[in-house]
Amino acid sequence: MPQPTPSSLHPLIGRQPPSVLGLGLAALGRPGYINLGHGEDTGTGRSIEAMRERAFAVLDAAWRADIRYLDTARSYGRGEVFLGEWLRSREVPAEALTIASKWGYTYTADWRIEAEQHEVKNHSLAVLQRQWQETQSNLGGYLDLYQIHSATLDRGVLDDRAVHAELARLKAAGTRIGLTLSGPQQAVTLEQALTLQVDGVRLFDAVQATWNLLEPSSGAALDAAHRAGLAVIIKEALANGRLTERNQAASFQARRQRLETLAGRFKASLDAVALAAALTRPWASVVLSGAATEGQLLSNLNAVRVPWDDKAEALVETLAEDPTLYWQTRAELAWN
Repeated sequence: MPQPTPSSLHPLIGRQPPSVLGLGLAALGRPGYINLGHGEDTGTGRSIEAMRERAFAVLDAAWRADIRYLDTARSYGRGEVFLGEWLRSREVPAEALTIASKWGYTYTADWRIEAEQHEVKNHSLAVLQRQWQETQSNLGGYLDLYQIHSATLDRGVLDDRAVHAELARLKAAGTRIGLTLSGPQQAVTLEQALTLQVDGVRLFDAVQATWNLLEPSSGAALDAAHRAGLAVIIKEALANGRLTERNQAASFQARRQRLETLAGRFKASLDAVALAAALTRPWASVVLSGAATEGQLLSNLNAVRVPWDDKAEALVETLAEDPTLYWQTRAELAWN
């Protein structure tokens, strides 16, 4: 792989709009995931070796496309391992990109798609300390941002002073600290997170949240976070595949027709249009592609060429679902 010059986008944390595409490894690090059609993407090549080869191919394609923000997590199967192996095998300089990971979920499926439970959530201090060491083993020297994975008010992590103190210690040592959000209370959770300080210093440098054409309810809160100085990363911009051609659900057809009309006007695919909507949020720093194949990534990349305009923006509110319904539907998505 050619040696890059230091990227002007590094570090992306704190980057001002326009936003850029990044790559998330949720669908690349394990054989089972909830994206529509994930089983088709992996096919019969679900061994660790086959998944590593696929992950490397997508990461190579992302590098060639100048994607310089990569996001993984302890619970993404071997996502951290694959990413670390790719970075070292390609001799990518740490200053050339931004690497983010997350702690708080433990992968428990043991590479089995039919597992009863794929991951277990635990935001205790002991888990943070254990997973930090694991992340350092996989990504040491590359990690820029460490995030609480799916912080919600009911889990208590935003009230745990011991966890806050440990995160502040990591921050003082040079790692930026963030949180990711999930569920219909994303905005309320973020509002509380913005108030957290340790020794007079704000704890969080970044927030990663779900925003898409079906679930845009976090927009105002993310705008507030941006204005407060946090980097804002958008995840699930394609709603786990529900905003792609794969969504054949009867309940989606009316929205799909409106999206297809818009896609036809832009001569773009549905996924490119949905990602373009996210990329045009004035408060966003990075929008993550969750591509599981090179073909999906190449299609996603067309989003940067979609000339989003006022007519397209007028459709945003007409496509939104009730947040409670959206998250209920997401919870019911099948693994593969």
